[in-house]
Amino acid sequence: MKVKVKICCIGSEQEAKLAIQAGANALGLVAKMPSGPGPISDQLILQIAQSVPASIATFMLTSETTAADIIEHHKRTRTNTIQIVDALSAGTYAEIKKELPDIKIVQVIHVIDESSIDEAIRISEMVDAILLDSGNPNAAIKELGGTGRIHNWSLSKKIVEQLTVPVYLAGGLTAENVQQAIDLVNPFGVDLCSSVRTNGILDPVKLNQFFAAVNA
Repeated sequence: MKVKVKICCIGSEQEAKLAIQAGANALGLVAKMPSGPGPISDQLILQIAQSVPASIATFMLTSETTAADIIEHHKRTRTNTIQIVDALSAGTYAEIKKELPDIKIVQVIHVIDESSIDEAIRISEMVDAILLDSGNPNAAIKELGGTGRIHNWSLSKKIVEQLTVPVYLAGGLTAENVQQAIDLVNPFGVDLCSSVRTNGILDPVKLNQFFAAVNA
C-alpha cells in the first residue's frame, strides 16, 4: 500500500494548493501551541480547510487537553480530522466522538521510551489513528511537535506491529531519510513540516524531492 503523506504547518490557501499538487493526502493546520513552528489563527484554519477538496484530510492540531475544549475548538475550525498533540486530561474520546461523529480523531504519542508502546496500544482502541512524534510533553515549555528531531524508530516499529489502527510517523523526516524510515517502521503515513521549507515557506523543489523519495 502506498504510504500517505501529511504536510504540516500549512500557513495559507496557496501552501495548501502547493502541497496537494505535489501529492499530499493530508494537511496539518497548527493552532495555538506552547512552542514549535507554524501556528495560525482558528479563522485561517477554517478558511484553508474549506478551500481544499473533500478527499484531502485536514488535521487541526490542538493543544487543548479536555474533551469539552477540544470539541469547542473544532467548532471554530471545522476540519475533517482533529490531531490531539497532548494527553487528554479531562473527559473522554467517546465524548468527542459522540459530539463530532463524522470527525476523525488522531492522538499524538511522543515516543520517548518503552512506556510509549503501552500508551499507544491503550489509546489506539479509542481513536481513529495514532501519530508518533518526537516531542517532550514533560519539558519546562512543552514540546508538542515540530521539533525536527528523529526519535527511536525501532520503538515506532514495535508500535506499528502491535496496532490495528493507522499509524503516522513524524519527527525529523527528510528526502534523505524517509525511505529508510518507511522500510523500517512501515507506517500508514508520514508527516513533516520543516524539511520541505526554506525560510519557513513551503518550497516546491524540496516538496518534489521529498515525494520522489517517498515514491522511489
